[in-house]
Amino acid sequence: MSVRHPEVSAAQWRKSSYSNPDGGNCVEVADGLPAVVPVRDSKAPHGPALLFGASAWASFVTAVKSGELPGA
Repeated sequence: MSVRHPEVSAAQWRKSSYSNPDGGNCVEVADGLPAVVPVRDSKAPHGPALLFGASAWASFVTAVKSGELPGA
C-alpha cells in the first residue's frame, strides 16, 4: 500500500550536486520538511519518493562527502 504525504507532493525539489550534469542518473531531494528528507529519481518526478529521517540523511551526506562509502 502506498502512503501519500501532502507535504511531499508540494515540496520544492532540487537535484543533488552529485548528480550527473547531462541529465542521466539524477537524484532529487526536497529541503525544508521537518524531520524527513524526501529523495526521488528525477526521471520519474511523479513516482514514489523515499523518506529518510533527517539525522540518517545527514549521516549519509557526511559519509559521502568524506569518502567513507565504497566507490561503485
